[in-house]
Amino acid sequence: MKLNTNSNAYIIIYSAILVVIVAFLLAFVYQALKPMQDANVALDVKKQILYSLNIRDLDGAEAEAKYAEVVKAETDIDGQKAYACLVDGEEIMVFSLKGMGLWGGISGFIAIHGEDNPTVYGAYFNHESETAGLGAEIKDSQEWQEKFIDKKVFVNGDVALSVVKKVEDPETQVDCVTGATLTSNGVDAMLKDGLKAAAQKMLKAGKDCCKDACEHASEHADKDCCKDMKEDCCKADSCKHSKEDCCKENSKEDCCSKHELKAKEE
Repeated sequence: MKLNTNSNAYIIIYSAILVVIVAFLLAFVYQALKPMQDANVALDVKKQILYSLNIRDLDGAEAEAKYAEVVKAETDIDGQKAYACLVDGEEIMVFSLKGMGLWGGISGFIAIHGEDNPTVYGAYFNHESETAGLGAEIKDSQEWQEKFIDKKVFVNGDVALSVVKKVEDPETQVDCVTGATLTSNGVDAMLKDGLKAAAQKMLKAGKDCCKDACEHASEHADKDCCKDMKEDCCKADSCKHSKEDCCKENSKEDCCSKHELKAKEE
């Protein structure tokens, strides 16, 4: 019996078999290449983190080795990745960022250093589909990324770092990308949202030390967090009784006064 290759049934069966074979081959190739794809994605993330630390122009094994050298720990803060790094003996925290640009998702990493007055050490931003020559400049322009360096991140515990159309505070603000206002607004929103976790991580340590019975009064005397707390003894260590329990509930002055009265009574 001769097959009728012009019949509808033949065409449908032939097409179905061909689709199954192609799908099988694609699935096989995908599974075979997946470990390599995953490795490339992981390497790209590591390179982006290094970019935020102002370490660029490294590929492959060099980037892997440098990442292993400078990144000491990875943590998760409210679902946001943070990396504790050590560069030239200095402790730096790198925070991952995610947001929305004009046409799709944007992301990045921002490195912050300094305990008492955290500033930007470096920044790197990426995008999925922003306009070439405009919004894509958040990734392509190293010069624009470098504008973030040395900017103050927090003011009174709130995120102050921002991207604006007209800079009024050069200590905390960065010019938006020319011709890409909406993408720049996306970066600004991403910073505001993503750096909330950074505030918790970097400022919380100072607050905790001030609450700890003022055992480190002189070390943390100039921390901003101490200025807003009841434990005024953390502001200075002139009171020789600053480690006493009374400091937990009273100011340094009250603490000293109580001990002076106690001495007179004795």
